[in-house]
Amino acid sequence: MSLARFLPDRFTTFLIATVILASVLPAKGEAVPVLAVVTDIAIAFMFFLYGTRLATKAVIEGMAHWRFHLVVLAATFVMFPLIGVAVTKLPTWLLPAPLALGLLYLCLLPSTIQSSLAFTSIAGGNVAAAMVAATLSSLLGTVLTPLLVAWLASAHGSVATADAIREIVKLLLIPFVLGQLARPFIGGFVARHKQILGATDRGSILLVVYGAFSHAVVAGIWQALPPSGLLFMVVIEAVILGFALVTTRFVARRLGFDRADTIAIVFCGSKKSLASGVPMAGVLFAGPDLGMVLLPVMLFHQMQLMVCAVLARRWGAESAALAAGAPTPVPAKA
Repeated sequence: MSLARFLPDRFTTFLIATVILASVLPAKGEAVPVLAVVTDIAIAFMFFLYGTRLATKAVIEGMAHWRFHLVVLAATFVMFPLIGVAVTKLPTWLLPAPLALGLLYLCLLPSTIQSSLAFTSIAGGNVAAAMVAATLSSLLGTVLTPLLVAWLASAHGSVATADAIREIVKLLLIPFVLGQLARPFIGGFVARHKQILGATDRGSILLVVYGAFSHAVVAGIWQALPPSGLLFMVVIEAVILGFALVTTRFVARRLGFDRADTIAIVFCGSKKSLASGVPMAGVLFAGPDLGMVLLPVMLFHQMQLMVCAVLARRWGAESAALAAGAPTPVPAKA
């Protein structure tokens, strides 16, 4: 087994470097309001691009496979939130409150699109269904995630106030709707230049992370965050990911889905979107806690990539053996 598959991907490396930069050279003084304005513009532009990319017509047409999509959405917006609420009940001496809030927020995020499709394809799953399911999750998450945060995070003092709701509408929903309206006119241009615009997405995320951790570092995040709490958070995230992988596969098989659909359900229903999570957090949460809220999201991003890469390669080999008529002595397990 190659060690390379367990190493951070390039974007995760940039995230780590950004956190280190914010820890050494945090934004201070007059730079803070300037950074806030630039970050808001970047977030709005990012959600505008999301709107131009999501093919709403394809999502509507793909809803014919409703049982499949219902399972994925239930995993994303029912199973995961219940897990997040359970995590917040842990004592603060085990898990500091800001990290518990970050884990709850992680559990409220939509599924990721790109890696869900990539892993489903590698594993020999139903790519078409995965594309619709992940897109639908992202589309609904633009509205459902802020609503779930407003409802479930209220006990932690992080409820979306009227000002925060206005920011959500201004920076997330309006740009997204404008992107959907502009899609017939510029959708082709966006698709042709997706690599350049993808760099804009990643740059916006790094900008939000830098601003969040700058604020957190100035407020003393590394002094307030005990190593034991961070280690416990890693263990909890590993348990959450393992539970999601096993449960989605078990439910899919019990409901009678074939192998290709089961693979797609597992990958779409077990992952969370860093691309949506970071900019949303920048709008939904304020103050020094934002840095610790983002820590679980960034960690889970790398963890799900490493684990799902191993599963996808293994299931892909089994799918190829099945297609060739060869026996597959070891069944796919989550």
